[in-house]
Amino acid sequence: MLKDLLLQFFLSVLPIFAFLLWHDKERGWKGFKPFIAIASGVAMVMCALTTSLVFDYDVDYRTVPFLVGSLYGGYRAFGALFVLCVLLRLPTLDNYYEFGGFIISLLVFSIMLLTVIRKFENASSVSKERMGLVMVGIVALVRIVLTKYYSDAYQMEWTLLAGFEVALSIVGLLLAFWLSIYMIESIKEKQQLYDEVGQLSVSYGNEVQKLQQFIDNAPLAVLIVDGNGFITHANEESIKLLGFKEEFREVARLKNTPFPEAFDPQRMKEGADLLHKALDGMDTPTLSIDDEGWTLILTTLTLREMEDNRITGAALIASDITELRQLRDERGRMERLSLVGQMAASITHEIRNPMAVIRGFVQLIQERSPQSQFEYFRIIMEELDRANLIISDFLSLAQNRELKMERANLHHTINDLVPLISADANLRGQTLEIDLCEDMPDMLLNDREMKQLLLNLARNGMEAMGDKGVLRIHTAWTAEEVRIHIADEGVGIPQDKLDHLFEPFYTTKTRGTGLGLPLCLSIAERHNGRIEIQTREGEGTTFVVSFDIRESSGGHAK
Repeated sequence: MLKDLLLQFFLSVLPIFAFLLWHDKERGWKGFKPFIAIASGVAMVMCALTTSLVFDYDVDYRTVPFLVGSLYGGYRAFGALFVLCVLLRLPTLDNYYEFGGFIISLLVFSIMLLTVIRKFENASSVSKERMGLVMVGIVALVRIVLTKYYSDAYQMEWTLLAGFEVALSIVGLLLAFWLSIYMIESIKEKQQLYDEVGQLSVSYGNEVQKLQQFIDNAPLAVLIVDGNGFITHANEESIKLLGFKEEFREVARLKNTPFPEAFDPQRMKEGADLLHKALDGMDTPTLSIDDEGWTLILTTLTLREMEDNRITGAALIASDITELRQLRDERGRMERLSLVGQMAASITHEIRNPMAVIRGFVQLIQERSPQSQFEYFRIIMEELDRANLIISDFLSLAQNRELKMERANLHHTINDLVPLISADANLRGQTLEIDLCEDMPDMLLNDREMKQLLLNLARNGMEAMGDKGVLRIHTAWTAEEVRIHIADEGVGIPQDKLDHLFEPFYTTKTRGTGLGLPLCLSIAERHNGRIEIQTREGEGTTFVVSFDIRESSGGHAK
């Protein structure tokens, strides 16, 4: 009997061992319900084939796989196993007593399972074990009642051995059912833990990728070292800015290299010093470096463990603020230009009126003076006229008034200026060549300002040439812009002076004001244009003025 019960015990937990062999962490719980239902069905058949007898009553553990398969397989598994249970038991029923007992036990199991299957699926592991023990306790109670019922029906005497066998069968039934639930839930908990670890690994990997993308794509040089000073992370920007040795001009070669070996002491000694201090836990200031026309800001961070504050590494961050510095310088230039405008607006009437009076009295005194002093009076009036011209340029440069823009053809403006420019060129012994393109489109312009722009550039070109030379004015256009080329055959402009040509008060002429070209640029910008300079020393200079005609729509411009 003991051997039969041991065999029944192992057969009843067969689905669990089969599940252990079938289960795979990568597969998870996919297909678990059909598998446990089929394995439970096979176990029920094998338990039915190895049934033992107590008081001529069939004793087996097919109830265990029936309960386990139904609870974990769901309602469909319960239906299939219910039918299988009926098919296996009906042929072995010998009389009405056994048939009645079977129907009673089947009804009890069915009502119990239909009631708890849904709750069992949503319960925790501990709750499932408790629910399982309650259900198997009910099964054991039914088994005891039926055994007593059969013994009384067949008038069999209870012996110590019979009682021991009944008790042993019930204990085995309880143990097999509890072991089945415990092992399944243990595997399930391990699977959940594995899934959580997998999700954490994926999340960690995603965060690492995001961090790496940030490091790689940020407009900052980022260099991270571990606690021993070995480089763990670097980006392409660090190659450009941090002054590494020639053999470390690739990110791959920097990895796992001690940072003192990577830095070129002639180019970036400061970066290595800051990292040394950060690894020693010292507070490091933000450092500014100016070198060869570019400016860097260096910052270091000490990396520590959250738990014990132990230093685990350091990070060096460098930012190129050259463009920011240039913008700051440009802002200063604009502020100076604004100051010029404020000065011009405030002093124009205060100076022009006294100058007009002075010039009138100078002319009056000249008429009453001897001929020998006329040259002095001429010089005085020329200087007064020059001062008045400077004031006029001040005003023109500072003006931010609303301009009346009209649709007109640039060629008409040029043709109006040709006699004046040609006469000026003849007085200097120079030649004027005009080459106007065909079908020049109309554009929005202010005729007075456009004439001032062209006249200033033409006179600059003539002044740059000696007693002879050719001044060429050429036009061209595309669907997007109109261009004017004003070329001279002068001495050209040195490269070191090109960057300052449009700054107020900067001039290369002996008697220049330094306001002509800034005024031209201001006029061009108010007409959606720009000025480019093409020059070669000893050959001449070409000013190219381009106007964007895509935005030429009716209205006013500032």
